[in-house]
Amino acid sequence: MLDTLDDISRWLAEGKRVAQATVVSLIGSAPRGAGATLVVSDAGDIAGSVSNGCVEPDVVEQAQRVMRSGKPRLLTYGVSEEQNYERIGLSCGGEIRVFIERVTRTPELEALEGAQRAGRPAVRAMVIASPGAEAAPALGETLTLVDGGEPTGALASAPGLDVAGRARELLGAASPATATYPQNGATEPGSALEVFYQTLTPPRSLIIVGAGHISIPLTSLAKTLGYHVTVVDPREAFNTRERIPDADELVLEWPDEVMERLTINAATAVAILTHDDKFDVPSLTVALRKGAGYVGMVGSRGTRAKRDEALRANGVDEALIARIHGPIGIDIGARTPDEIALAILAQIVASARGKA
Repeated sequence: MLDTLDDISRWLAEGKRVAQATVVSLIGSAPRGAGATLVVSDAGDIAGSVSNGCVEPDVVEQAQRVMRSGKPRLLTYGVSEEQNYERIGLSCGGEIRVFIERVTRTPELEALEGAQRAGRPAVRAMVIASPGAEAAPALGETLTLVDGGEPTGALASAPGLDVAGRARELLGAASPATATYPQNGATEPGSALEVFYQTLTPPRSLIIVGAGHISIPLTSLAKTLGYHVTVVDPREAFNTRERIPDADELVLEWPDEVMERLTINAATAVAILTHDDKFDVPSLTVALRKGAGYVGMVGSRGTRAKRDEALRANGVDEALIARIHGPIGIDIGARTPDEIALAILAQIVASARGKA
């Protein structure tokens, strides 16, 4: 949705009606992943994509109907005998579900606009299937949560559901999620409430504390995946453009002081590679307190126990200490700096994708 938010805001400001279509699930192969959006105005404006073209003529037509009625719809597209393949079939043979809703100027939309301006992660939850039971949230009801803020929207106060709690867990995640909530104990098909959690994450950033030998390949690999990389190390002999040419920023200052100024949120990964208590503990304290999405540190398990004690002495909560990945990186038997960097970045990606 981030790639179409500017279009939505502009069209609404021009007095147009707007509908948004979102891919909420897929089976098999599909041109676009879950979370992809297409927006349409009643003047015929179109932005974004849900299928790279193969089902979009029908999606646009359905969106016009939703704009007129104001009633959201959940549609399924795939290859079946009942569908006209040439008109709305998926050429790749998969199946997608597309949720279409009318978008209006609301406090939730304004919260998303603010999150985009500030570069903060957000999650938007919406009911995409409802059994229509008494007191159950209605189709299309939503919740919006911006990192550092409080949830807004009808789902924020839905009884018996912790939609806000799940949204908080997904802040900064790279992938959306879907959850089902049985109503009144019923388990039959169609009896559960289904909520789609759309993750809106700004460009990812990686802060590397320590300009040692692992930082060089880690910076290069992270840049390949589109991360904005900042290397922080006050040692002028190490933190140089000649040694680390691919970094976006090289900062020759005390790490924890720099990190107090840097934007750190759920879309930020922090890798502490100094192996030096005077850098490690203060940097960890700031990264955890500011809510970095991923925090990892080099060192053995024995080193971790000693470090954890120092963090407790600094007043860091046990739940935050438990979030530290240490020893850093996935165990792939890495030995060389390049292999260790690969293991670290793989763990960062796995964390963002919600994989253990």
